Amino acid sequence: MRTSMLTTRRWPPHLRGCLTAGLLLAAAAGGADLRGKVEILKKGGTRPCRTCDLTEAVVYFEPTAETSAPAPSSFEIRTTDKQFEPKVRIVPRGSSVSFPNDDPILHNVFSVSKGNAFDLGLYRGDTVKSAKFDTPGVVRVFCNVHPTMAAYVLVLETSYVASPEPDGSFVIPDVPAGEGRLTVWHDRADARSVTVQVPSAKPVEVSIEADRARVPAHLNKFGKPYARSRGDKYDR
Repeated sequence: MRTSMLTTRRWPPHLRGCLTAGLLLAAAAGGADLRGKVEILKKGGTRPCRTCDLTEAVVYFEPTAETSAPAPSSFEIRTTDKQFEPKVRIVPRGSSVSFPNDDPILHNVFSVSKGNAFDLGLYRGDTVKSAKFDTPGVVRVFCNVHPTMAAYVLVLETSYVASPEPDGSFVIPDVPAGEGRLTVWHDRADARSVTVQVPSAKPVEVSIEADRARVPAHLNKFGKPYARSRGDKYDR
């Protein structure tokens, strides 16, 4: 079980960096561990989704009482073998994310997500471009060259974040006492939020329903369908 943000190397890449400062603040003030379990169901909500990776979910808690927001920082999502790595990146509001290109071909990273839209244009590995994210929410990131590439940037104003274990169990350490909103997000499903009182008498159980493909249907940066490939002119 991942129980401490002080050992961030044990956390998935998309949770590193955003957590350490928040934990140090919470530990100084004291708090309680918030435990629970996430379940991802197939569309229809009757059976578990066996193709959904629970460790790619993000669970975060937003206290009702005002708390200090995590400070902006710098992060990266790399393009490797025509894929984004990591697929999900958690960043505090106001942070920048660079998109190094490790492939020997051109990529064009972009997003049309409201409040965080950007277009980095075509570039190879000798150039590193970045985007800044000032609006809280989910940013869907694509490549204008390769429609099978997709990543997500979650812009948050809380440091109380966890990634579930393969069985769906999670723990968010040192959460301040009081009421707050616990949200479960996964790229295959709509996010779900529940009201939670900390400390909680028992683990919080949250189910979400998978109704999306791993790479969502989307248009290119011009709002048009991707052209059918007859050999990618950028793959050289």
